Amino acid sequence: MKTKKMFYLPLIIFCSLCFFALPQAMAEVNARFDASKMGDMYDFDPNNPVIPTGDTIKIAVVASFSGPAAVVGQIYFICAQWAAHDINQRGGILVDGKKKLVQIIKADTQSKPAVAKKVCERMVLKEKVHVLWGTNGSHIMKVINQVAKKYKVIAQCTAALSDELYDATNFTRYSFMTSFSCDQIGRAAAYYYGKIRKKETKFYILCQDYLFGHSMAKGFKNGLKEYFPEAKIVGEDYHKLFLKDFAPFLTKVKASGAEAIYTGDWIPDAANLLKQARQMGIKLPLINTFVDEPNFLHEVGVEGTEGLLNINQYAAPNPAFKTHDEVKGYMAWNDLWRNKWTAPYNTWLYKHPAGNIGSYTQQTYWLLSVIERAGSTDPEKIIKVWEGDSYQIANGKVLTMRPCDHKTIQDLAAIEYVPPVQQSQSFNIPPFYYFKGCSNAGPIYKIPADKVEPLMDMKLKRCQ
Repeated sequence: MKTKKMFYLPLIIFCSLCFFALPQAMAEVNARFDASKMGDMYDFDPNNPVIPTGDTIKIAVVASFSGPAAVVGQIYFICAQWAAHDINQRGGILVDGKKKLVQIIKADTQSKPAVAKKVCERMVLKEKVHVLWGTNGSHIMKVINQVAKKYKVIAQCTAALSDELYDATNFTRYSFMTSFSCDQIGRAAAYYYGKIRKKETKFYILCQDYLFGHSMAKGFKNGLKEYFPEAKIVGEDYHKLFLKDFAPFLTKVKASGAEAIYTGDWIPDAANLLKQARQMGIKLPLINTFVDEPNFLHEVGVEGTEGLLNINQYAAPNPAFKTHDEVKGYMAWNDLWRNKWTAPYNTWLYKHPAGNIGSYTQQTYWLLSVIERAGSTDPEKIIKVWEGDSYQIANGKVLTMRPCDHKTIQDLAAIEYVPPVQQSQSFNIPPFYYFKGCSNAGPIYKIPADKVEPLMDMKLKRCQ
């Protein structure tokens, strides 16, 4: 009996310390996602969503639901609708003295600014939405913000990454950037190579030839000056969107002596770049944000995807699952993916509620939490809560809204892609790998928030 007491005593002390430390940890944030409070998600089907109507909290997901980038709209919709469905299953949110359900409305931009302006105005004036949620393309997000400012409704920037959206010229107090930005991505990559990995020193920049691509490159160059001044840029090129033939650029990469390629490319360019690089025998790591779409990673295979370095806004240091509630939240999604969802939501892309999908979903939960704590859909009351707010997402990461320019301060992650047999260091529940047909997350390194704070335009009077 004495032996048993001695064995259990340290465990009791440890659990007690954890229990009493919990309020202190929670005191650092204003609110948090709690998977233990999730509603019953069994009937969630993105192809046949249960969407309430009438007197609801209305959120317009402004995205490309048609055209060449229609897949992006699909991704955004499942993320926003998942969070809304969960809240609705819990009974909704008390706002303005009444419990209301959350209604997600699709607003198709067709990836065209003129169309985006018309559809956003229709969402505000006819549909009476309370929030404009978007989007793919900073040029489209700029339109969303302009409409939000004109009609005094809240806009949430979940996916547009250009820092210029919140500079002195473009800032509006009605819009909040809950995503990371180009400058943060580039500086995070430089911090990883200069302060953590400390191996490769020769880099080739290859990005798309428009504002986003140049902003991504600028962020990386700024980061190298700050964190890795001994590194060299041995080549820098920009290519047109939707390029079919990367051979001329990759030939220059081969001749440059580069040890890694930095790219901001997104699909389909990201897929074509990786595929053609491997076909030409170039096995260099690609430093990326969007070379992570698992369907095309499976096409390239395990060997061809090993060594990719992904800068991620959702991931946290290993292991992926640290609590029972994290497993519960994951399984609620993954069980439906395996057993219920049909095309297009039954592909590898939607297997895991992590990466960008995890981020978009949790950003939506943050929005709904702010509305709940504001107790109103009044934009002025929402602004008052969101400025300076901090929110802990499902995996323990904390998002903090900088009051002066509405940009989010957060840790980022550098993820090294490894073969399936090494993925258990991250994916620590059965089957102990993310994907069997391609390399994926292995080692995950935290890039501290204070090393990658978002750019602040000091010309913006609010920030002076």
